[in-house]
Amino acid sequence: MNSVTRSLPVSGLGDMSNESRMIATPWSRMLRGIGLGQYPIDYDAALAGHIRDAFDRLAKKVSPSDGYTLFCRDMADFTLRVAEPGGDRDWMAPAVGPLLEAVRSVPNPYYRATAGSILMDAFAKLGLDLSLLVNDERDFPAEVLGMLDEIAPDAIPDENQGRHGEYERVSACCTVFLALGQLGLRDRLVTAERNHVVEALNLLEHFPIPYFCGRVGGMLMSVIALLGYTEHIFDGERDYMAEVLGYLTRADEVGNWPAFPNPMPTPWLKVYPLLTMLNAVAMCGRAEYLTQPIDALAESRKLMSEIPWNTRVHMSQYYVIALHNLGRLADQLPDLNSFMQDVTAVLDIVDPGENFSPRGNAYPYIIELSMMTGRMDLIPDEALVRMADSFPDLDRVGDWTNSIDDNRANRAFPFSYALNVLGEIGAAELIFTPRERYEGRSAITWFVDDLSEDTREEGDRISMLDHCLVSYALRMRGADAGQTKLFQSFSFPFSG
Repeated sequence: MNSVTRSLPVSGLGDMSNESRMIATPWSRMLRGIGLGQYPIDYDAALAGHIRDAFDRLAKKVSPSDGYTLFCRDMADFTLRVAEPGGDRDWMAPAVGPLLEAVRSVPNPYYRATAGSILMDAFAKLGLDLSLLVNDERDFPAEVLGMLDEIAPDAIPDENQGRHGEYERVSACCTVFLALGQLGLRDRLVTAERNHVVEALNLLEHFPIPYFCGRVGGMLMSVIALLGYTEHIFDGERDYMAEVLGYLTRADEVGNWPAFPNPMPTPWLKVYPLLTMLNAVAMCGRAEYLTQPIDALAESRKLMSEIPWNTRVHMSQYYVIALHNLGRLADQLPDLNSFMQDVTAVLDIVDPGENFSPRGNAYPYIIELSMMTGRMDLIPDEALVRMADSFPDLDRVGDWTNSIDDNRANRAFPFSYALNVLGEIGAAELIFTPRERYEGRSAITWFVDDLSEDTREEGDRISMLDHCLVSYALRMRGADAGQTKLFQSFSFPFSG
């Protein structure tokens, strides 16, 4: 086997940008479209061609009514044209109007707001002038902010319908609020007429189960902290962080655990929302919430120890990053190297082709955490190849409960995670170039060709690949691209 070329963006946790520390995991980026374009690189014409080709193939596969994939294709192309060095930009201003129309054409209000947020975030990261979005003819940020009011509760058509509550609307608040902050428009969120921040926080009481409340509540409070509005979390009539942390302690009492095609251990279901809330505590700089209403670090350590390693690895990235941001990594994980050896040992006991999750997405979590901690020496080339070649195996029946149809319909989940992390470590040729495993096609060509007609089986799961490809395009804005002003001006209270 030929060696796999690697080009690592960081050599350890100390190299990570504020954005990557706040929005570290692939879940937020690939599933929710927030924090795209991390780890910038120089423009690469070959990679740009692969991204465009993938979107062209996708556009032929999805339903003509799938405005979201079509928007993402246009967004990626626009981004690549801006990023390509040496060209003039006379084309750009006339291209903005059609791009905004592509956002407006997305029928689902949640995805429409997400599309608008991705566009605004990209404009900020590309350093484009705000007048392209706010001028005498248009006020696009105001449009996107107004889209939040159209998002209805419990509208996600999956096995947890009835358990989500206001999950989509709060998730959209995260992306929209962050995007407005990126454009320097944070003041629009809190005005004499309306306090969007408090309205979003109030939605957290409309979650039937703690799992979803803590997961998205942690991101919401992190965004609010980044924007400099923490007084609305703590200092008004209510203490929203105390309320959510208290709700998490009642998980056994509430019951009604989230359902997944492959059941996850109860400690996993408990620690996931707790770790996202711990990252919010780190962003807000409020150490008292580490011991109120319980010792959150001790509880996290206990829950992590109760999860088998083959599913613990999914939470290991959340755990390490939260501890790092809290300034507590050294005392909570004094031997990080030993911990990472345990994490990477799972590569030898998990078959990524057994199911889409938790097996299929285990490898990306392991590899990305190894990259972040500077321990890519623990990741052999064979593991990268095994992951890249695993996707046809999802057509076979394994020992888990989900069917072949479940694995096929959800294949975009591990595929987007794998492409994302391989791109981050400079090994995307494993996905973009022909391979024997795919009968002379590339993995991404095989993946798209194998999608169902009009992607009826996959549904909105295709958005994960949309986000992955847009993120890759946005990364190509230049290796020397610094953080936006919003992230550059933030300092983690406990760890700098």
